[in-house]
Amino acid sequence: MPKLITLFSGSSGNCHYIRSETTEILIDAGVSARSIEYSLREIGTTIRNISAIFITHEHSDHVRGLEVIAKKFGTPVHMTALSAEALIKDPEAALNSTVVKHPPLFSITVGDITVSSFITPHDSACCVGYRAEFPLGDCTHKIGVATDIGHVESDLIDALYGVDECILESNHDVSMLMTGPYPYMLKRRILSPSGHLSNDDCGKLMNILAQSGTHAFLLAHLSRENNYPPTAELTAKNALSAYPNIRIAVAAPNTPTEIFI
Repeated sequence: MPKLITLFSGSSGNCHYIRSETTEILIDAGVSARSIEYSLREIGTTIRNISAIFITHEHSDHVRGLEVIAKKFGTPVHMTALSAEALIKDPEAALNSTVVKHPPLFSITVGDITVSSFITPHDSACCVGYRAEFPLGDCTHKIGVATDIGHVESDLIDALYGVDECILESNHDVSMLMTGPYPYMLKRRILSPSGHLSNDDCGKLMNILAQSGTHAFLLAHLSRENNYPPTAELTAKNALSAYPNIRIAVAAPNTPTEIFI
Protein backbone atom coordinates (compact mmCIF):
# COMPACT_ATOMS: atom_id res chain seq x y z
CA MET A 1 0.00 0.00 0.00
CA PRO A 2 1.51 3.41 -0.98
CA LYS A 3 2.59 5.63 1.89
CA LEU A 4 3.99 9.11 2.53
CA ILE A 5 5.53 9.58 5.99
CA THR A 6 7.93 12.03 7.58
CA LEU A 7 10.16 10.06 9.96
CA PHE A 8 12.08 13.09 11.27
CA SER A 9 11.60 16.78 10.60
CA GLY A 10 13.32 19.98 11.73
CA SER A 11 16.75 21.40 12.44
CA SER A 12 17.69 18.30 14.47
CA GLY A 13 17.28 16.08 11.41
CA ASN A 14 15.12 15.33 8.37
CA CYS A 15 14.09 12.07 6.75
CA HIS A 16 11.02 11.28 4.66
CA TYR A 17 9.66 7.92 3.48
CA ILE A 18 7.83 7.26 0.22
CA ARG A 19 6.41 3.89 -0.73
CA SER A 20 4.68 2.89 -3.95
CA GLU A 21 3.10 -0.51 -4.56
CA THR A 22 6.53 -2.13 -5.04
CA THR A 23 9.30 0.33 -4.09
CA GLU A 24 10.47 2.17 -0.97
CA ILE A 25 12.73 5.23 -0.95
CA LEU A 26 13.94 7.87 1.49
CA ILE A 27 14.35 11.58 0.96
CA ASP A 28 17.28 12.69 3.17
CA ALA A 29 18.92 10.86 6.06
CA GLY A 30 19.63 13.62 8.57
CA VAL A 31 19.65 11.61 11.80
CA SER A 32 21.73 8.63 12.90
CA ALA A 33 21.47 5.38 10.98
CA ARG A 34 20.31 3.70 14.20
CA SER A 35 17.45 6.20 14.56
CA ILE A 36 16.40 5.69 10.94
CA GLU A 37 16.47 1.90 11.39
CA TYR A 38 14.30 2.17 14.51
CA SER A 39 11.82 4.53 12.86
CA LEU A 40 11.47 2.33 9.79
CA ARG A 41 10.79 -0.70 11.99
CA GLU A 42 8.15 1.40 13.77
CA ILE A 43 6.25 1.85 10.48
CA GLY A 44 6.61 -1.81 9.55
CA THR A 45 9.62 -1.93 7.27
CA THR A 46 13.42 -2.00 7.40
CA ILE A 47 16.29 -0.10 5.88
CA ARG A 48 17.13 -3.19 3.82
CA ASN A 49 13.89 -2.59 1.91
CA ILE A 50 14.97 0.93 0.90
CA SER A 51 15.94 0.92 -2.78
CA ALA A 52 17.57 4.38 -2.76
CA ILE A 53 18.08 7.54 -0.73
CA PHE A 54 17.70 10.94 -2.39
CA ILE A 55 19.50 13.86 -0.75
CA THR A 56 18.28 17.44 -1.00
CA HIS A 57 21.60 19.05 0.03
CA GLU A 58 24.70 18.53 2.12
CA HIS A 59 23.77 20.24 5.41
CA SER A 60 24.18 17.89 8.38
CA ASP A 61 20.49 17.79 9.29
CA HIS A 62 19.89 16.10 5.92
CA VAL A 63 22.90 13.75 5.63
CA ARG A 64 23.97 12.75 9.17
CA GLY A 65 23.21 9.03 8.80
CA LEU A 66 24.63 8.47 5.33
CA GLU A 67 28.15 7.27 6.14
CA VAL A 68 27.00 4.54 8.53
CA ILE A 69 24.22 3.50 6.16
CA ALA A 70 26.82 3.22 3.38
CA LYS A 71 29.05 1.02 5.56
CA LYS A 72 26.29 -1.24 6.90
CA PHE A 73 23.86 -1.49 4.01
CA GLY A 74 25.37 -0.08 0.81
CA THR A 75 22.11 1.66 -0.08
CA PRO A 76 22.48 3.77 -3.27
CA VAL A 77 22.50 7.50 -2.54
CA HIS A 78 21.47 10.00 -5.22
CA MET A 79 22.52 13.63 -4.88
CA THR A 80 23.84 16.47 -6.97
CA ALA A 81 27.56 16.42 -7.76
CA LEU A 82 27.95 19.85 -6.16
CA SER A 83 26.46 18.66 -2.88
CA ALA A 84 28.49 15.45 -2.97
CA GLU A 85 31.72 17.37 -3.48
CA ALA A 86 30.88 19.71 -0.60
CA LEU A 87 30.00 16.78 1.67
CA ILE A 88 32.58 14.06 1.00
CA LYS A 89 36.07 15.20 1.93
CA ASP A 90 37.59 11.83 2.84
CA PRO A 91 38.64 9.71 -0.18
CA GLU A 92 38.26 6.62 2.03
CA ALA A 93 34.66 7.40 3.03
CA ALA A 94 32.28 4.49 2.51
CA LEU A 95 29.82 6.92 0.95
CA ASN A 96 32.11 7.20 -2.08
CA SER A 97 31.12 3.67 -3.07
CA THR A 98 27.37 4.23 -2.84
CA VAL A 99 26.85 7.82 -4.01
CA VAL A 100 25.48 8.49 -7.48
CA LYS A 101 26.27 12.05 -8.56
CA HIS A 102 23.88 14.03 -10.74
CA PRO A 103 23.55 17.49 -12.28
CA PRO A 104 21.20 19.83 -10.41
CA LEU A 105 18.29 18.82 -12.62
CA PHE A 106 17.96 15.08 -13.07
CA SER A 107 15.37 12.33 -13.30
CA ILE A 108 15.83 8.65 -12.51
CA THR A 109 13.53 5.66 -12.11
CA VAL A 110 14.02 3.35 -9.13
CA GLY A 111 11.70 0.36 -9.22
CA ASP A 112 8.35 1.85 -10.21
CA ILE A 113 9.08 5.34 -8.78
CA THR A 114 10.40 8.08 -11.05
CA VAL A 115 12.15 10.81 -9.04
CA SER A 116 12.88 14.20 -10.61
CA SER A 117 14.82 17.00 -8.95
CA PHE A 118 14.18 20.73 -9.01
CA ILE A 119 16.30 23.54 -7.63
CA THR A 120 15.29 25.28 -4.40
CA PRO A 121 16.82 28.59 -3.24
CA HIS A 122 18.79 27.74 -0.09
CA ASP A 123 22.29 28.59 1.10
CA SER A 124 24.07 25.34 0.31
CA ALA A 125 26.31 24.13 -2.50
CA CYS A 126 23.23 22.96 -4.40
CA CYS A 127 19.80 22.46 -2.85
CA VAL A 128 17.05 20.56 -4.60
CA GLY A 129 13.56 19.28 -3.94
CA TYR A 130 12.02 16.18 -5.45
CA ARG A 131 8.92 15.13 -7.31
CA ALA A 132 8.17 11.40 -7.09
CA GLU A 133 5.72 9.73 -9.46
CA PHE A 134 4.47 6.15 -9.58
CA PRO A 135 1.52 4.20 -10.99
CA LEU A 136 -1.50 3.86 -8.72
CA GLY A 137 -4.47 2.11 -10.25
CA ASP A 138 -5.12 3.64 -13.65
CA CYS A 139 -3.40 6.92 -12.74
CA THR A 140 0.05 8.32 -12.06
CA HIS A 141 0.37 9.41 -8.45
CA LYS A 142 2.52 12.48 -7.77
CA ILE A 143 4.26 13.57 -4.55
CA GLY A 144 6.32 16.74 -3.96
CA VAL A 145 9.02 17.30 -1.34
CA ALA A 146 10.42 20.82 -0.78
CA THR A 147 11.79 21.55 2.69
CA ASP A 148 14.54 24.21 2.39
CA ILE A 149 13.20 27.21 0.50
CA GLY A 150 14.45 30.78 0.84
CA HIS A 151 11.68 32.19 -1.31
CA VAL A 152 9.01 31.03 -3.73
CA GLU A 153 9.85 31.40 -7.41
CA SER A 154 8.11 30.36 -10.60
CA ASP A 155 10.33 27.34 -11.31
CA LEU A 156 9.52 25.95 -7.88
CA ILE A 157 5.80 26.40 -8.46
CA ASP A 158 6.09 24.70 -11.84
CA ALA A 159 7.95 21.76 -10.31
CA LEU A 160 5.30 21.17 -7.65
CA TYR A 161 2.26 22.06 -9.74
CA GLY A 162 -0.32 19.28 -9.82
CA VAL A 163 1.17 17.01 -7.15
CA ASP A 164 -1.36 15.02 -5.14
CA GLU A 165 0.40 15.43 -1.79
CA CYS A 166 3.25 17.71 -0.78
CA ILE A 167 5.77 17.82 2.07
CA LEU A 168 6.40 21.55 2.34
CA GLU A 169 8.57 23.71 4.56
CA SER A 170 6.78 25.90 7.11
CA ASN A 171 9.85 26.89 9.09
CA HIS A 172 9.08 29.94 11.16
CA ASP A 173 6.61 32.56 12.31
CA VAL A 174 8.23 35.88 11.36
CA SER A 175 7.19 37.71 14.54
CA MET A 176 8.48 34.88 16.74
CA LEU A 177 11.76 34.87 14.86
CA MET A 178 12.23 38.63 15.08
CA THR A 179 11.52 38.79 18.82
CA GLY A 180 13.25 35.49 19.65
CA PRO A 181 16.71 34.65 21.00
CA TYR A 182 18.59 34.10 17.73
CA PRO A 183 21.49 36.48 16.99
CA TYR A 184 20.82 39.14 14.40
CA MET A 185 22.98 37.55 11.69
CA LEU A 186 21.17 34.22 12.01
CA LYS A 187 17.81 35.96 11.79
CA ARG A 188 19.00 37.69 8.61
CA ARG A 189 20.10 34.35 7.16
CA ILE A 190 16.76 32.68 7.87
CA LEU A 191 14.80 35.60 6.41
CA SER A 192 17.03 35.96 3.36
CA PRO A 193 16.04 34.78 -0.15
CA SER A 194 18.31 31.76 0.43
CA GLY A 195 17.09 30.97 3.96
CA HIS A 196 13.91 29.23 5.08
CA LEU A 197 10.21 29.59 4.26
CA SER A 198 7.91 31.34 6.74
CA ASN A 199 4.44 30.13 7.68
CA ASP A 200 2.88 32.98 5.70
CA ASP A 201 4.86 32.28 2.54
CA CYS A 202 4.19 28.58 2.90
CA GLY A 203 0.48 29.38 3.04
CA LYS A 204 0.68 31.41 -0.16
CA LEU A 205 2.43 28.54 -1.95
CA MET A 206 -0.12 26.05 -0.61
CA ASN A 207 -2.93 28.16 -2.02
CA ILE A 208 -1.35 28.09 -5.48
CA LEU A 209 -0.82 24.33 -5.30
CA ALA A 210 -4.36 23.78 -4.04
CA GLN A 211 -5.58 25.43 -7.21
CA SER A 212 -3.54 22.89 -9.18
CA GLY A 213 -5.21 19.95 -7.44
CA THR A 214 -2.98 19.20 -4.45
CA HIS A 215 -5.28 17.74 -1.79
CA ALA A 216 -2.95 17.13 1.17
CA PHE A 217 -0.01 18.93 2.78
CA LEU A 218 2.49 17.80 5.38
CA LEU A 219 4.11 20.86 6.98
CA ALA A 220 7.77 20.16 7.69
CA HIS A 221 11.09 21.58 8.90
CA LEU A 222 9.42 23.63 11.67
CA SER A 223 11.79 25.57 13.90
CA ARG A 224 11.53 24.61 17.55
CA GLU A 225 12.52 28.12 18.66
CA ASN A 226 10.61 30.21 16.12
CA ASN A 227 7.39 28.32 15.47
CA TYR A 228 4.62 26.34 17.13
CA PRO A 229 2.85 23.47 15.34
CA PRO A 230 -0.61 24.99 16.07
CA THR A 231 0.58 28.34 14.67
CA ALA A 232 1.85 26.75 11.46
CA GLU A 233 -1.33 24.70 11.08
CA LEU A 234 -3.62 27.67 11.68
CA THR A 235 -1.73 29.79 9.15
CA ALA A 236 -2.06 26.98 6.60
CA LYS A 237 -5.78 26.53 7.27
CA ASN A 238 -6.39 30.27 6.91
CA ALA A 239 -4.51 30.27 3.61
CA LEU A 240 -6.68 27.38 2.42
CA SER A 241 -10.00 28.66 3.74
CA ALA A 242 -11.47 28.33 0.26
CA TYR A 243 -10.48 24.63 0.23
CA PRO A 244 -11.97 23.13 3.43
CA ASN A 245 -11.50 19.53 2.29
CA ILE A 246 -7.73 19.73 1.89
CA ARG A 247 -5.91 17.71 4.55
CA ILE A 248 -3.14 19.36 6.57
CA ALA A 249 -0.78 17.69 9.04
CA VAL A 250 2.26 19.00 10.90
CA ALA A 251 5.32 16.76 10.90
CA ALA A 252 6.53 15.77 14.36
CA PRO A 253 10.26 16.26 14.90
CA ASN A 254 11.12 12.74 16.08
CA THR A 255 8.19 10.42 15.38
CA PRO A 256 6.54 9.26 12.14
CA THR A 257 3.80 11.50 10.74
CA GLU A 258 1.74 10.13 7.86
CA ILE A 259 -0.39 11.80 5.23
CA PHE A 260 -2.62 9.08 3.86
CA ILE A 261 -2.49 8.63 0.09
